[in-house]
Amino acid sequence: MPKTQLDQSWFNVLSDEFDQPYMRDLKAFLLKQKQQGKVIYPPGDNIFNALNSTPFDKVKVVILGQDPYHGPNQAHGLCFSVNKGVAVPPSLKNIYKELHQDVNFTIPNHGSLQAWANQGVLLLNSVLTVNQGQAASHQGKGWEIFTDKIIFELNQMHSHVVYMLWGAYAQNKGARIDESKNLVLKSAHPSPLSAYRGFIGCKHFSQCNNYLKANYKPSIDWQIDSHSIDNN
Repeated sequence: MPKTQLDQSWFNVLSDEFDQPYMRDLKAFLLKQKQQGKVIYPPGDNIFNALNSTPFDKVKVVILGQDPYHGPNQAHGLCFSVNKGVAVPPSLKNIYKELHQDVNFTIPNHGSLQAWANQGVLLLNSVLTVNQGQAASHQGKGWEIFTDKIIFELNQMHSHVVYMLWGAYAQNKGARIDESKNLVLKSAHPSPLSAYRGFIGCKHFSQCNNYLKANYKPSIDWQIDSHSIDNN
């Protein structure tokens, strides 16, 4: 994961992290996994896709996830999103369901959220890599420190950002976000295990756009279709 792959606007605020001991340990861990023949998702050029798709000064919305998907061809560096041509995961199906109820969203036939990222929605997982077939296999190896720094810098430097924190994990991760200068929306996770305990019906997407408009920012066009998606 060479730092040169990182968008310049993010590199300006995160460059010091690459020299920290935790990052050296993380690099060593990833190298060892590869040497052991482990397949790591997403592919190397997509590890920083969330940051590269949504430059630091363009972030309007942050959606926090946990880990990349660990099945073949699924993960491409955006939380909850999968490559086109891959079955839409259950949590994303529920996100689509809520969008349909909330903003009359037409449900697409794919699960790529690249169009959101291109508009300023930072789709950030807490952990940026995973081993094939092993959920959470890279937790506790250093990525959480790196992504905490991302949230810290956004909170320090930006205001009127909408944070969508779905489930206890995301809410703990975003616990220090300044709610006096940002909109922090919280609900249950969209997983089938919890979606009907507060995610379905949360109306986060309409609340987000109302807040952005009230603060003189362009709203997000949540609608996605096969014509508006880059096939990353």
